[in-house]
Amino acid sequence: MPAEPAGPVGLAARWMIAGEWRAHPARVIVAALAIATGVALGFAIHLINASALGEFARAVRGVNGDADLRVQAASPAGFDERLFARLARADGVAAVSPVVQLPAGIGGSTEPATLLGLDVFRAARVTPRLLGQGAPGAALFDEDAAFLSAAALEAAGAQVGGRVALTAAGRTATFRVAGTLPAAGGRAIAVVDIAAAQWRFGQVGRLQRVDLQLGEGVDAGRAGRAIAALLPPGTYVATAETEARQSDNLSRAYRVNLNMLALVALLTGAFLVYSAQSLSVVRRTPQFALLRVLGTTRRQLLGQVLAEGTLVGLAGALVGLAIGLGLAALALRLFGGDLGGGYFRTGRPELVVAPGAALAFLALGLAAAIAGSLVPARDAGRARPAVALKNLGDAVDPRSRPRLWPALLLGAAAGAAALMPAVGGLPLFGYVAMALALAAGVAAMPWLARALLAPLQRLGSLPAALEMALRRLWGAPGQAATALCGIVASTSLMIAMAVMVSSFRGSVDEWLDQVLPADLYLSVEGAGSGFDPATQAALRAVPGVAEVRFVAATPVRLAPDRPPVALLGQDIDPADPGSVVPLIGSARPIPPGAVPAWVSEAAARLYRLGPGDRLELPTAAGDRPTETVHVAGVWRDYARQHGAIVVGSADYDRLTGDRRRGNAAVELRPGSSADAVLPRLRAALPPDLERRTRIADPGEIRAFSLRIFDRSFAVTYALEAVAILVGLAGVAATFSAQTLARAREFGMLRHLGVRRGQIVAMLGAEGALLGAIGVVAGIGLGVAMSQILIHVVNPQSFNWTMETRLPVGLFAGVAAALVAAAAGTAVLSGRRALSVDAVRAVREDW
Repeated sequence: MPAEPAGPVGLAARWMIAGEWRAHPARVIVAALAIATGVALGFAIHLINASALGEFARAVRGVNGDADLRVQAASPAGFDERLFARLARADGVAAVSPVVQLPAGIGGSTEPATLLGLDVFRAARVTPRLLGQGAPGAALFDEDAAFLSAAALEAAGAQVGGRVALTAAGRTATFRVAGTLPAAGGRAIAVVDIAAAQWRFGQVGRLQRVDLQLGEGVDAGRAGRAIAALLPPGTYVATAETEARQSDNLSRAYRVNLNMLALVALLTGAFLVYSAQSLSVVRRTPQFALLRVLGTTRRQLLGQVLAEGTLVGLAGALVGLAIGLGLAALALRLFGGDLGGGYFRTGRPELVVAPGAALAFLALGLAAAIAGSLVPARDAGRARPAVALKNLGDAVDPRSRPRLWPALLLGAAAGAAALMPAVGGLPLFGYVAMALALAAGVAAMPWLARALLAPLQRLGSLPAALEMALRRLWGAPGQAATALCGIVASTSLMIAMAVMVSSFRGSVDEWLDQVLPADLYLSVEGAGSGFDPATQAALRAVPGVAEVRFVAATPVRLAPDRPPVALLGQDIDPADPGSVVPLIGSARPIPPGAVPAWVSEAAARLYRLGPGDRLELPTAAGDRPTETVHVAGVWRDYARQHGAIVVGSADYDRLTGDRRRGNAAVELRPGSSADAVLPRLRAALPPDLERRTRIADPGEIRAFSLRIFDRSFAVTYALEAVAILVGLAGVAATFSAQTLARAREFGMLRHLGVRRGQIVAMLGAEGALLGAIGVVAGIGLGVAMSQILIHVVNPQSFNWTMETRLPVGLFAGVAAALVAAAAGTAVLSGRRALSVDAVRAVREDW
């Protein structure tokens, strides 16, 4: 930035800055608060997510222990335990520890938990933190002993010395709580002897993982690649890096999108700074001209205006950091680390303060304010002193036609960016396209304002106030465009978010209608249990039941650094799969004898699968660890962001070795009522399963699912509300500053005989016209930008597509609010400006 002018000129510059801020504090405060809002929201969301990710990583380490490497099964079915001996002899391996790891239920709790079966002697060397404490050493070898984490004790309502029921792999066994697991973090974990785990939960001859300790000086990366070459299909090597990438991939798109939405307020703040600085420069043009006459250079004027913007940005950013820190601490204390997305369920993490992130958001706030000041600063430096000393009018000749080509070029660049693929799984070019589209819309405002005002110009016999308002806007297109920038920026961004959320919610609601055709639905809550074949037969035999369709689900990992996909098993007719799953496009015939599979849209995008492709799935069979399935079609699934794969029930049984089913859809016979059948269904369930089974009708499930959706988008709704408030405040500040800067014009009109009431009516008409133009442009641009969110950002972030749905009611409400705010602010500010004596308003001396 150029150095500040020295001597009397520099002193005058400083006086001008201070005098401007004293004269119009509201304008400066609104611009600074807009910057502060964006910085505060972005910083708070970053701190909350960073704290939650840290707690989540600690919880994962609590389950995984301190091994250098882990060999992990791709599914809960595990692998043949004979692999353990081969790994023990591998080069570079100093010690190994076999582990049975199963999803489990603890007591009567429905909270997810993990059961670990450990070889005490081997775990003491490889993963000592997983061993229990608080009991005699002999308890570690007791087949009846279990060690529970604090979260597991709380979930089960158990105490050390008491007994607790553990349910896993469809079996339930009771253990004595011998001690605790202090290193488990916030995860619910139960540790038992490995022999007891294999014997009591049907895992004899099976393991789910082997923990490895490497020899001193052995390179983990090289050893991992060598060990991976020894592994059969259906297993993989997990390292700290892959676990970190998996944790990051679990919620990265959600976190990045929240941060981007939070920065919407910051972007709006940049446009408000631009609007405020532009009006300030126009109002002070004679003062800048005087400084030029006194010897100030163009670069020095440029530096002065940029200094003003920098100070506004610095003040706003510092306030935003303080507010963001407080918001993050409050959110973590009240709600934990789950911002509604359902990713971080690890208790209430401690706030992790990140100085680097604070500096980054401070820099963003400064950059937004400086960017908003660049064009006004350039205009201040370009003003010709001789003309500017006597001219406060619009710098644009009203006879000239506004240029449209810059907006067209920016729009073309936005379209090109929207066609670019994701970068590292993130829609970075999608966000670039959003920014370019917004810039294109703002650049088109002078042309669009003229185009929308032209029909009104041709109308005859208009009221005097409306006629004067039209002539004023037509004759001062530059100031009109400046006033419209803040309106269009805030309105379009808010409309884009609203259309995206409305479209998503409407698509989810429609999808729920497709996937909930039955009369009643049963779901076993908690891991490790389900309806066994005998219970399935009993439910089918319940009087009043016409048909029961059972669904099974188990996690399957297709890539070491990605969260698992859900493998679903249900009765599905390959000739008519659309009756079971909502297909996207048509199904494809598969080769005779092949195993058909239907992949969800998310799985198809993540793993680049399509109809006709082949996929290797892990199996429970020791002689054939994987089986090839053929993708017969792609279906829409909004329930599982990381993907799902549907196979037939018989194929699922063969792949997993598990005939239990966790969900059931019940069709009733004609004339049977749900109220009458429901108690019979519960009576058909075993007592321990009946307590864990939730029965609901489609209406309840739909309402519950939409509540989850609304909770997931609660932060988005909040950011949308902030965008509306910032936009309304910006509209008010813009019109206030512009109206107060026109006191001289109003004085001249009074000298010409125009009454005070006519001037107020003219200002109201001006405000309403500008508000209406801004609303039309903002809604149109917002709908266009929403298509980037719907068809680019959302699919590249969450791997879901949706149909566009326009919230017309919200459009009407926003339009009415903005037009009223613009007209009302113009009138109120005009009354204040008209309070200045008409003679003093038009005097030529300063």
